[in-house]
Amino acid sequence: MGTRNRERRRAKQKARQTQQRNNHKGRPGTSTESGTSTESSADTGPRPAQVVEHLVGAAVHAIEHNSESAVRGYCDLLVLGAGGTGGPLAVDAALTGLLQRETESAWQRGWQPADLARMAQREYGSRHARVIVDANAAQMRAYPAATVDEHWAAQLQALGAAVWWQRDDQYLPALGEREGLARPELIRCVLEVLYVFSTCPQIQKLCPLPGEARRAAGAQERADHDERQLDRIRALLAKAESTNFPEEAETYTAKAQELMARYSIDQALLSAGTDTREQPGGRRIGVDNPYEAPKVMLLDAVARANRCRSVWSKYLGFVTVLGFASDAAAVELLFTSLLVQATTAMVRAGSRRDSYGRSSTRSFRQSFLVAYATRIGERLHTATREATEQASQAMAGQPGEQRLLPVLASREEAVGALTNELFPELSDHPVSITNREGWVHGRAAADRAHLNIREEVVAKP
Repeated sequence: MGTRNRERRRAKQKARQTQQRNNHKGRPGTSTESGTSTESSADTGPRPAQVVEHLVGAAVHAIEHNSESAVRGYCDLLVLGAGGTGGPLAVDAALTGLLQRETESAWQRGWQPADLARMAQREYGSRHARVIVDANAAQMRAYPAATVDEHWAAQLQALGAAVWWQRDDQYLPALGEREGLARPELIRCVLEVLYVFSTCPQIQKLCPLPGEARRAAGAQERADHDERQLDRIRALLAKAESTNFPEEAETYTAKAQELMARYSIDQALLSAGTDTREQPGGRRIGVDNPYEAPKVMLLDAVARANRCRSVWSKYLGFVTVLGFASDAAAVELLFTSLLVQATTAMVRAGSRRDSYGRSSTRSFRQSFLVAYATRIGERLHTATREATEQASQAMAGQPGEQRLLPVLASREEAVGALTNELFPELSDHPVSITNREGWVHGRAAADRAHLNIREEVVAKP
């Protein structure tokens, strides 16, 4: 402890000495590093942008420590543009620049546009998420489309990221007008967004950053083909989720897992037959309370059935799904649909009370979702195994007959290797069952859930 205190004192003393040297530079009669004397200059203080950045840093620190009075004080200084901040226009320019630089910094720490928007939404709400999206759109102007990863570009498109303001120095006033915010509220919103950036730790990089991607020949055609397949699945799953009749939902979704498994097999064989081998990657899927642990179980069941792996970052509110691109995209679609079906069935089951009249709804629903995830996993694995067997039988006597299983095994090994590389230290999270009635109802709902849509999709043009 004594050594640490001495180190801190030495560091503080060195910082004071450096500050004193900086303060003396530029004064009449003092010497510069070149040894010549300088004349008095009016520009001896910090620049307005530096003052703003100092105030922002202090405000973010105050937000972190829930010091509301300090936050209001820093907001007031930034609203008025008082002192060395250079006025409101200089404050706006500095804040806009900070948003863009913090966006780039978050990218370097592994965060993607959708991750940042989700974090802002989770922390504050949709308005802050929209500011995050704007900051991403602004920063993307520096990168040609050919150097942007397809998944990254798809996220931006899904978020509706676009530079809708005329000039960067007009962004904050335009933002205030769009959101209906007076200037104090506007500055507070920007500070909170900057706080969100400050809370984003280093995480795994799942794809090349903008400027680093190099799209392979034919990549866009494959992406378009994948998207057409996913669009058909989305349309049918949307119909399945919107109907109140289980039989009708089954018509739309009874063969989805079979479709996904067969499409995965086709993609695996196609990749194996080309010189450029596809590599696995990852995508993050948000999972929030309530009942986040059983939801993660359901996502893991869907991922494993589709030759993917999942890793839960509990305190960041997302699961990383690792696998080949088309598989991971299908996992996200099916998980989302099954979660909607599970939630609908769970709510329809109503609230519960124990024999003493106390509410047992939470334990019922927790157990319901755990049972649902467990049973869904069993059904998905069965569907995948059957689809693989059917594909092997269909290939009987063809040149590629013997290579199907080795190709699939090779892809699973690649996904496992990527998981171990990105997440070398993993632990399981057991989920307890405390309500037998919830377990029974959950398994029943899983048996009624609808997994596959191959026949309907294939029949459509």
